[in-house]
Amino acid sequence: MKKEKKSKEKKVSGLERKKAVWGIVFVLPSIILFSIFSFYPIGYAFFVSLYKKELLSLESPKFIGLRNYVRLLESDSFWNSVIATLKFAVGTFVPMVVFSLLLATFILGRKRFQKLFQVVYYSPAIMQSAVAALVWLIIFDPRSIANQFMNFILNTKGVDYKWLVNENMLVLSTIIVYFWKYIGYFTVLFLAGLASIPREIHEAARIDGANRFQDFIYITLPLLKPTTTLVSVVAMIQCLRTFSTQYLFVQAGASVKPIEVITLNIYHTAIRDRNIGRASAMSVLLFIVIMILTIIQLRVSRSEEVQY
Repeated sequence: MKKEKKSKEKKVSGLERKKAVWGIVFVLPSIILFSIFSFYPIGYAFFVSLYKKELLSLESPKFIGLRNYVRLLESDSFWNSVIATLKFAVGTFVPMVVFSLLLATFILGRKRFQKLFQVVYYSPAIMQSAVAALVWLIIFDPRSIANQFMNFILNTKGVDYKWLVNENMLVLSTIIVYFWKYIGYFTVLFLAGLASIPREIHEAARIDGANRFQDFIYITLPLLKPTTTLVSVVAMIQCLRTFSTQYLFVQAGASVKPIEVITLNIYHTAIRDRNIGRASAMSVLLFIVIMILTIIQLRVSRSEEVQY
């Protein structure tokens, strides 16, 4: 009997090893590609940030240590980019997470046209960022829909709200574009999370006397915590990495200073000023900030596995 048990254990362990080996074989190409296109650029950016290097220059890079980082921290342009990024991220992140959850709850509560609502809300997400920005540039034109809509809502006549001229309105314009483009994507993520919660739990809560609001607060939100964490992390990263909208707005004639987020500053530093070393240092700082915020979010939301 003991010999049979040992032989069975050996067979099981051998089978598990084979599964592990084949798992590594199938995953290895993805790991290699991810390393080439993600890990290598990150490491190279950190390497270049320690040098004084100009774009298209034939001179060899000069090692200057952490001087690029010191100069960034002393630069008014860099801190203006930090403030612009924070304004955009806070103004976009919070409404996007809240309204995507509310929209997902609304769609899931509909008995009819659920698929239609999903398609309608998700359709802007498949649009290229450049195309979305161009569409909204037309909308924000003084003679276009945005001013007409605001005049109708506020009961005013012929008022130009200067969407692309006034600093606060310009920041709001970029927030609106990003919100409109990505709200459907995060709504679909929340829909998947809501659909994974068994109906029996909601039915049991209603039998116990809970109304819809109590069911949402005490049942849905706690069980939706993993999805909320995923949405929060992805939305935060997207907001901090924004570039296309601000770039196209500037190209259309909008003021640079209010919407010069860090990524746009990196572009200007590298392409316009041809200072690859300092642009790489800015990229590294942005990467570190994103990593820190992601770790904080994951730790704050860390809890035991959700069990239904």
